[in-house]
Amino acid sequence: MKQPTNAYGRAVAYLPGLAMAVAIAAAAWWAGGRLPIIGAAVFALVLGVAAGQFFRPARAAAGLAFAGKKVLQYAIVLLGFEMEISRVLIVGSKSLAVLLCTTIAAFGTMAALWRLLRVPEDQAILIGVGTCICGGSAIAATAPVIGAKERDIAQAISTIFLFNIIAVFLFPAAGRLLGMSDEGFGLWAGTAINDTSSVVAAASAWSDAAGNQTALALATIVKLTRTLLIIPVTLVLAAARTARARRKGGDAAADAPAAAGGKVDFARIFPWFVLAFLAAALARSFIPLSPALPRALVACGKFLIVVAMAAIGARTNLRELISGGWRPILLGLCCWFAVAAVSLGVQRLSSLL
Repeated sequence: MKQPTNAYGRAVAYLPGLAMAVAIAAAAWWAGGRLPIIGAAVFALVLGVAAGQFFRPARAAAGLAFAGKKVLQYAIVLLGFEMEISRVLIVGSKSLAVLLCTTIAAFGTMAALWRLLRVPEDQAILIGVGTCICGGSAIAATAPVIGAKERDIAQAISTIFLFNIIAVFLFPAAGRLLGMSDEGFGLWAGTAINDTSSVVAAASAWSDAAGNQTALALATIVKLTRTLLIIPVTLVLAAARTARARRKGGDAAADAPAAAGGKVDFARIFPWFVLAFLAAALARSFIPLSPALPRALVACGKFLIVVAMAAIGARTNLRELISGGWRPILLGLCCWFAVAAVSLGVQRLSSLL
């Protein structure tokens, strides 16, 4: 079915899915208010998954996809109105050491295990990228650079998304068990949970239970800093594929997508909503605003997070998540465990120095 190109046509196409996501989000918001230790975002994911298994009309697909990606980005931008730009820059710069270590951990684990588990190389790279950077977005940006096949892309995304769902439930509980502070959990969630949506959902659940927004603010900043790693990582992968193709020469060079000049489409892979988030933080820092306005915008952003999680849950096909077999899932689990453990270890070491 051809997608409408005008604004009115898109709005009409998005309406059923958006209405479904908002309805689920409203119920989740109510439930989260009564059980803040779980939080509205977690309720939205659970209710969305349940609804999606029994009621997901085809006409809702476009709106659910829009809500799961674009609405989430709009929500993150609105959260920027709660943050001073100086704090954003300080937290982002302080997280770089943890991010560097977790990136090395993810790719090191992937490199050590993909042959042993007999996972296709491109699929393994995509799982590693999705684990250390930003889940499905990183996979989508990396796939054309390495010339990944559709099956490898689909399996990598399914593997990463499986652990996204688990993380929303596991991380807040694990953080409490470990006795983590709000700041510590925010840094841990921002560096160790795969996808932006799951980072925000887990941090929202923690913040709702804590009665403050410290963890959510820190996790958001760290995650957006981590998202920017997509640029150097794709450049390195493009250069590596180009060098390999040149060594092989002949047909191999012609077939390698990175060999065609080794170019990366920056306009496509750059996470532009990060700039909008920074603009919101700048506005909060330097433009005299009525205190009520930032509070209203942030509250709207928090509800939009719940809408996005409802949409992501409703789009989830549980059978597809485990259809590719245990090998890529085990590889994803090992990479994820390595990243989570290294993030905790670096935090602990930093506190001792």
